[in-house]
Amino acid sequence: MKICLVSAFPPSRRGLNEYGFHIARELQKHPSLSLTILGDLLDTPQPELDEFHVIRCWDLNDLANPIRLLFAIHQLKPDVVWFNLLFSTFGSHPVPAFAGLTTPVLARLLGTYTHITLHHLMDNVDLTDAGVRFQRTYRAGGYLATRLLLMANSVSVLLPTYRRTLMQKYKGSDIHIRAHGVLTARPEPPAFERRGNPEHRILAFGKWGTYKRLELLIEAFSKIVERFQQARLVIAGGNHPATPGYVEQVVERLADNPYIRFTGYVNEESIPELFSTSSLLVMPYTSAAGSSGVAHMACEYGLPIVCADIDDFRQMAADEQLAIAFFKTGDANSMADVIVKLLKNPALQREMGEANFFAALRQTMPMIMNQYLRSFNVQHLHSKLRPYSRFRRLPRWVPLRSAIFSAAAPKWSPWL
Repeated sequence: MKICLVSAFPPSRRGLNEYGFHIARELQKHPSLSLTILGDLLDTPQPELDEFHVIRCWDLNDLANPIRLLFAIHQLKPDVVWFNLLFSTFGSHPVPAFAGLTTPVLARLLGTYTHITLHHLMDNVDLTDAGVRFQRTYRAGGYLATRLLLMANSVSVLLPTYRRTLMQKYKGSDIHIRAHGVLTARPEPPAFERRGNPEHRILAFGKWGTYKRLELLIEAFSKIVERFQQARLVIAGGNHPATPGYVEQVVERLADNPYIRFTGYVNEESIPELFSTSSLLVMPYTSAAGSSGVAHMACEYGLPIVCADIDDFRQMAADEQLAIAFFKTGDANSMADVIVKLLKNPALQREMGEANFFAALRQTMPMIMNQYLRSFNVQHLHSKLRPYSRFRRLPRWVPLRSAIFSAAAPKWSPWL
C-alpha cells in the first residue's frame, strides 16, 4: 500500500513537525508500506533526515499550495493521502491558510482516498488569545473550512467532544476518535532518583506568546520559591510564529534571576534528559487548542502534570486517565499553591508520575498507528474488490453469491 503523508516535517520547525516525524518513523517500520512525505519547504537548505523519502512541495502562505500538492499526488498515485493538520498548517494569514485546506477535498475529487488527522477545531479556539482582530470573519471562514475538510473520505480527531461537534453541528460522517498517543514505541520507566537531587525543576515547554504565555507562570514562581527554596524553573521552547521576539523580551527582563533558566528550542535528542530530570510539568495556558502533545510527552517520561483548569484538558485527563492537578485559570496564587503542595509531597509526585507512565503504555505510537492502518487496509481492500461489486446485484438465491460472501465473512468481519 502506498501512503503519502502531508505534514510539516523536520528539519522544519513548523507546527506538528514532530508529530509528522513520529508518524513517518512508525510507518517506515512496516515492510508492506511505501511512504512518501509531502513536506514544507525549508527556509534555508538543510540535509534531509536519513531513511525518509521527502518531497518538499508546499510552503507557508503560498496560494499555489493546492496545485503543488495535487501535482505531486497525481505523479505518485498513492492509495491513501494522509493529512496531518492544524487550521494554520498552510498559512499564518487567512487566505493562504484557507486555500491549503481545500487540498483534501480536491484530492478526493481526483479519485484519491484522503484521510485527515485534525488536531483542533476552530470552534474551540479562543481567537482573543490567538490575537485575531476580525473574529467574525475568522469564525465564518473557519466554519466553511471545516465543512470542506469534512468532505475528505474520513477524519480523525483527538477528543470525543470534537467528534460530537462535527457530527451534530456539521452533520459530518466517517469521523473517528484517535488518541494523540506518546511519541515512542517503548516508554522507559521514570528514574525518580534523578529528580529533586537537590533541585526540583519545574518544566514549562511549548511555543510561547499567544495562549501559552509566561507572565502568569513567572508571577506564580516568585511565590513558589519563597515557600520552597529548592525550586527552579526551566522554560523550554521558542516563540510562537505569531509572536516573534516574545521569548527574547522575557529573557532580557529576567536575565539576573538565578532561579530561572531558558533553554530555547530543544532538539529531539535533548528531550529525554530535559524531561527525565524535571520534577513536574506545568501548563500555564489561558485557553486550549486541542489535545496537548506536551502533556503526552510528560506521560512518556512519567512526570506529574500541573495545568490550568480548561475544559479540553479536563476531558483529556478523564478520557485517558491522566494524573493532572488543576489550578484556577489565570490565578497565580492558585498555581503556586498547587505546585508547592506537589513539591512538598514526594509520595504524591511518584504516584502521579507512575499513573501517567501507565497511561503512556496504553497509547504508544505503534498502537495508535495500527488503528489508522487497520482502517486504511479495509479501505484498500474495498477498493480492490470494487470490480467484483456486480455480485452484490445478484439475487440472494444465486449459489455463487452466497458462497462468496459466506466464505469472505469470517476473514473480513473483524475489520468492519
